[in-house]
Amino acid sequence: MDFLDILAIITTATLYTSAPLVFTALGGVFSERSGVVNIALEGLMLFGAFIGIVSTLLLENKFGEITPWLALLFAAVGSGIFASLHALASITFKADQTVSGVAINFMALGISVFAIKKIFDGKGQTDFIQNRIDKIDIPVLSDIPIIGDLFFQSVPLTSYIAIVLAFIVWFIIFKTPFGLRLRAVGEHPAAADTMGINVIKMRYTAVIISGMLAGIGGAVYAISISGNFSSVTIAGQGFLALAAMIFGKWHPLGTLAAAMFFGFAQALGITGAYIPIVKDLPSAFLTMLPYVLTILALTGFVGRAEAPKALGIPYEKGKR
Repeated sequence: MDFLDILAIITTATLYTSAPLVFTALGGVFSERSGVVNIALEGLMLFGAFIGIVSTLLLENKFGEITPWLALLFAAVGSGIFASLHALASITFKADQTVSGVAINFMALGISVFAIKKIFDGKGQTDFIQNRIDKIDIPVLSDIPIIGDLFFQSVPLTSYIAIVLAFIVWFIIFKTPFGLRLRAVGEHPAAADTMGINVIKMRYTAVIISGMLAGIGGAVYAISISGNFSSVTIAGQGFLALAAMIFGKWHPLGTLAAAMFFGFAQALGITGAYIPIVKDLPSAFLTMLPYVLTILALTGFVGRAEAPKALGIPYEKGKR
């Protein structure tokens, strides 16, 4: 196996594994740019994975190959509604946002496992789905020498959608009136309020969008990678997405790069057996590599990243 073959394997696996992180981390950008801490990304991702797999299992005999795409829609709606609980607690009732996020994580796990046992006759996991989001070759682009092999062959369409979405989110946040209002309520909500911006509405909207994107991220992971759902399907993926958002300095394109970085670390764990140097490392080391790199990355860069100034601070009208 030559260098280009190894590079193609790693690149393809990186695009494959980073897509769920990109969707979820971009969701975190919306929430935290509005001033609401969203540690609930793990639970929202888990809930999306649950809805995605169950929807696919229930509908695939009727809708066939389009079922996974319908499941992504159901996951987005379901996790968006679930995220509104976090918004209600942290925005309306002004609860501690970190505690609320942790509670959402436990609720998502409890509800999904309970529902799985009820639906699947006491089993701890679902059956495997028959229709997945398959890997594809992009016409024309996949025929380009070297570049086509590296970036446009055997990659799920969701990976390309995630990359494009990062640029769309960048445009929304930095080039539209909605994005300006979003950043204003995250930096100085009192000043935004005096300018006629509805702080509560903006924060609710941001948290619900965050939940929808995290739900899509969870469903993408379950439908394209795991193929079924259990309590350990989303094992820390939401927290990796949260780390990618922070590593990316709450910027959509920085978040995309950070998610790709963590996806690369996961890809090494998946493809390590095919890489001459890496294959000699213990498998346990490759499994924990993404989390080790997370600690190292955040240790080196978080101090230089500036979070939105009102992040984690409930807004009370009339108080500065």
